[in-house]
Amino acid sequence: MLIFSTAYVPAIGGAERAVEEITKRLGDQYSFVLVTARLSSALPRREQIGMVDVFRIGIGTPMFDKILLAFFGARAGERALGGKIADTVWGIMASYGGLAALRYKEKHPSTRFLLTLQEGDDISHIARRARWLGSRFKSIFARADAVQAISRYLAQWAQVMGTQALVTVVPNGVDIEKFNPPVGGRSSTSVKLITTSRLVKKNAVDDSIRALAHLPKHVVLEVVGDGVERDNLENLVRSLNLSGRVHFRGNIFPEDIPQALANADIFVRPSLSEGLGNSFLEAFAVGLPTIATPVGGIPDFLIDGETGWFAEPRNPESIAACVRYILDPAHKEHVDRVTTAARALVETTYTWESVAGQLKTLLS
Repeated sequence: MLIFSTAYVPAIGGAERAVEEITKRLGDQYSFVLVTARLSSALPRREQIGMVDVFRIGIGTPMFDKILLAFFGARAGERALGGKIADTVWGIMASYGGLAALRYKEKHPSTRFLLTLQEGDDISHIARRARWLGSRFKSIFARADAVQAISRYLAQWAQVMGTQALVTVVPNGVDIEKFNPPVGGRSSTSVKLITTSRLVKKNAVDDSIRALAHLPKHVVLEVVGDGVERDNLENLVRSLNLSGRVHFRGNIFPEDIPQALANADIFVRPSLSEGLGNSFLEAFAVGLPTIATPVGGIPDFLIDGETGWFAEPRNPESIAACVRYILDPAHKEHVDRVTTAARALVETTYTWESVAGQLKTLLS
């Protein structure tokens, strides 16, 4: 099994985590070789991570290394396999990794090509970014023998892009055992909202901050994650005089996220686009009331008033209204019912064991 992914562990996003979790569970049945962009000179060119033999190409400069992966990744994959031909090539997203997988498929037509769509950006934004590729971008979809999309939203995109392959929706999962920490550290004097996300525009952390202006002073926000928008967000906090109510924790170790969630009262992420949204499922698993927006793949699992609450995109007052509803003692029974249903949904549909079982069929 030859995998092409733009990034891999220690870089952790939904796509990287999915590959790591799935290969961990299928490693006794497949031999996995993964080719990725190096991205940092501190990373070794080759190492074994779990069940995956990882090969990194490039000099440690992110954009240069990604372009190398797109144009020369197939050749690197051939060398990594030592002259053998892969039974299946697995392209992670219609991006640099997908382009490398496409090139390998073109050189070895008998190899089965599985394309996985994990994209979280708005589709129109992806189209603009890929414009320089011309028809080459659509070829990623056209030459795939099978497509796995993590949401119905991305499945529809694959069809719009012209794939003739069977498109199967297989979501990402959650490690139920890890996201079942003891609840502790919740303050009796304040209400803590929490978001776990990259600090980029699509995750609309600024709207969560603005929502505090419509809420009592004892409601605070903890921001877990980092990114290019951090300076802008910190400036926004100062301009709104909310410095004592917004706490930026930066990136934390993945193993610390379950407890961080358990120490909070409400999860909020008013995204502008989402392929699926693992962070929401993790909040479900911990039992947090969850506020989201009805965009991208989120409606696959969040039903307003049944497994969470929808706020309107780009509407901080709508976010605040959801918070007030959840905190109202008159709604406690309903809130408890919603969080119980959300946890049950993760247990039945969104475990990594279930995901790996479905992927096994697509990889064969």
